Amino acid sequence: MVQKSISTRAWLEMTLLAALWGASFVSIRIALDEVGPLTAVAHRTLWAMLALWAAVWVMRLPLPRDAATWRGFLVMGLLNNVIPFGLMAWGQLHIPSGLTSILNAATAIFGVLTAALFFADERITSRKALGVALGFAGVATAIGLENLLAFDITSLAQLAVIGGTLSYALASVWARKRLGGQPPQVAAAGMVSGATLIILPLAWAVEGPLTLDLAPRTLAAIAYYALAATALAYLLYYRVLAMAGSGNLMLVTLLIPPFAIGLGAFLLEESLRPAAYAGFALLALGLLILDGRIWRLLKGSAR
Repeated sequence: MVQKSISTRAWLEMTLLAALWGASFVSIRIALDEVGPLTAVAHRTLWAMLALWAAVWVMRLPLPRDAATWRGFLVMGLLNNVIPFGLMAWGQLHIPSGLTSILNAATAIFGVLTAALFFADERITSRKALGVALGFAGVATAIGLENLLAFDITSLAQLAVIGGTLSYALASVWARKRLGGQPPQVAAAGMVSGATLIILPLAWAVEGPLTLDLAPRTLAAIAYYALAATALAYLLYYRVLAMAGSGNLMLVTLLIPPFAIGLGAFLLEESLRPAAYAGFALLALGLLILDGRIWRLLKGSAR
């Protein structure tokens, strides 16, 4: 498969997307000072749902009529929103936003493995095996062997974030199997609708009813991560996907942590261990090998 080249406009929009998602880690952490993790997720999906359906209405896009598609949205909302958003929000109570964003980059690593497991045309090649191995080495380095052996609340929080990335990977498999052919804007709106149906009663039962009687700082954080980092980001994601292709879009994963780390240091005075940066370097190398650019360069220089 020939990989699309990336235009200047695609690079700019990809960088904007990375900035939107990178800042979401910080805004979620700010909201968690006043609301619980389930409530934070409920706010995220509820307001994003309303914004995305408004976009679908403005675009006059056709809605699916069959029950199977709506059931697919429900499962997609669980796998791509409820589980990963919830696990990562809980994890951020115990680890820095920047580290969460680094571990989040493992989504692409698990994506390769789950695709190979479920699809015959996604077999593991030598390039993919090397990229996955480096990615896992990066994750292990970022977490730290001593943290895994200690198995305290910090290590559990890091494993929760990794669990969220695995759920993202399973969501991509589900989307390919069950949601093909839907306009991406409708798929995004349907997905967050399914997520809201699940998380709203769950958050209500565990943490109490949603309220907007919150501090202005919290309301601003919720508005940002629900409307900008979720609704707008999903719409932007599909624009970049159409321009640059799925292979190139993997690069956005490498652009997110610098924004999250920088904003976390500036706004929350967070700091990361040197091992986290070393882990990100290994993970980034693995992702670039999966992307194919470095692999082609190495093969070319060997001739």
